[in-house]
Amino acid sequence: MSAAEQQAVPATATAEDTPTSDTAVASSTTNASEATEAPATTDTPAPAPAVAPVSDESTAAAPASNEPPAANEPPAAAEPSDPPTSESVAAPTATDSEAAAKTESDAPAVAPAATEIKDDAAPAATETKDTGAPAGEPTTIDKLWAAAKAEKHPEIWGVTLADPETHIPTRIILQKYLNANDGDLAKAKDQLIKTLHWRSQARPVELVKKAYLRAKFEGLGYVTQYRQEGSTEPTGNEVFTWNIYGSVKSIDETFGDLQDFLNWRVALMEQALQALDLNSATQPITAEEDPYKIFQVHDYKSISFLRQSPQVKTASAETIKVFAQNYPELLKEKFFVNVPAIMGFVYTFMKLFVAPKTIKKFHPMSNGGNLAAEFGQSKVAALGEKLPANYGGKGAALEEQGTGPLLADEVHETSELEERAAEREL
Repeated sequence: MSAAEQQAVPATATAEDTPTSDTAVASSTTNASEATEAPATTDTPAPAPAVAPVSDESTAAAPASNEPPAANEPPAAAEPSDPPTSESVAAPTATDSEAAAKTESDAPAVAPAATEIKDDAAPAATETKDTGAPAGEPTTIDKLWAAAKAEKHPEIWGVTLADPETHIPTRIILQKYLNANDGDLAKAKDQLIKTLHWRSQARPVELVKKAYLRAKFEGLGYVTQYRQEGSTEPTGNEVFTWNIYGSVKSIDETFGDLQDFLNWRVALMEQALQALDLNSATQPITAEEDPYKIFQVHDYKSISFLRQSPQVKTASAETIKVFAQNYPELLKEKFFVNVPAIMGFVYTFMKLFVAPKTIKKFHPMSNGGNLAAEFGQSKVAALGEKLPANYGGKGAALEEQGTGPLLADEVHETSELEERAAEREL
C-alpha cells in the first residue's frame, strides 16, 4: 500500500500508542494493520502476549472531557500520537480524532508553576502574515496567542511560547492547533487551553528525564531520525517513532500500572519532538504545507489479536485520548506492520471514529519487510535503505540506531510532596 497522508493510533494503550491505543488496523484487501485479534503471527515461536495495538499521538477521535468543550464538535483528529497505540497517554474509551479532551484527573501530578510566557521577540524568520483580519484587527493567530498568554503554563512540546509575530516556533504550534480544527478559532482555542492545562499537570518534559523499569518497557519503543544531507534546518529531518508490541513480556507488568505506562508513552513522544527540533524552525507553516511531522511505525509481529486484556484496552483508549487532545497535527503517516490480513475489519471499524484526513495517513501492511519501499519520495536520499534490515532497509537494528526513554533495573517512585520539596531546594 503506497504511503499517503494518514494518521493513526494503535488499539491498545499515539500523539501520536500501546498495542491498543495504536489501534490495530488491517487493510481489508492486501495489507493488514493493527489491533484486534487475529491469529498470532507465525514469525515467532514463543507464545505471543495478548496485546492489541495501542494508539498514539494525536489520531484518535476526540475523547470526552470533564470540561465542556468550547464548540459542539470535538477538535479534528490529531496526529505524534495512534489507533493501536503509539506515542502518549489514554483513557478507557478509544477515539481517534486530532483533538480529544483530556480529563485533568487522568494527568500525572501537578507541575511546578512555570515562569510567565515570554512576550519578547525571538529572532525573526521569514514570516507569513495572517490576511484573514482587516488591517489593525487581531488575526486568529493573535487571538490564540492572547489565550495562551492568559494561562500560567508557558510551554508546549518543549517550546517556550513567545510572540508569534517574531517567534516562528510559537507560530507553528498555534497554526497546528488551527489546522487540527479546520480553522475554527473557538475549537482551536479550547484545545490549546486544555493542552496547556494538561502539560502543567503532567509535566511531559520532565517525564523524559525520568527512568522507567526495564522489565516493563525494554525494547518497546524507539525514536530514530534521519537528516537530509547538507541540511541544518528541522525541515531536513525525518523522525520516526517505533512501537514494538511483540516485545511486551508481561501484560500485567507493562499495562498493569496505567499511569506508569502513559508516562512512558508520553516520554517517547516528547523524545520524538526533541528530534523534530521545532525550537530551531525558521519557516512558518500554512493550512496546506507543514513539514514538521513524524512517521509512526507499529509492529505487531508475534502478537495475538484474538485476546485483549482489559489492561491493554484501557491503556489503548487512554493513550488515544491524551494524544488526540495534546499532540495535534504531528503525524505524517502511520504504518501498521506485520498485522494479519484477516484484521481488515478493524480498519473499517476505525473509520467510524477517526477523522477522514487522519485515516488517509494509516497504512496497514501484512509484511514488515516491505516498509522501506514506502519512502521513495522522502527528502532524505535513500531513506528506506537507512531503516533496519527487518523492515527492508540496510541499516542497523533499532536497538543500535534508535533511542528511547531511560530504563533502569530499579526505579524509586517519588511522591508529589517529595518532588515539590526537591523543586524548592533547586
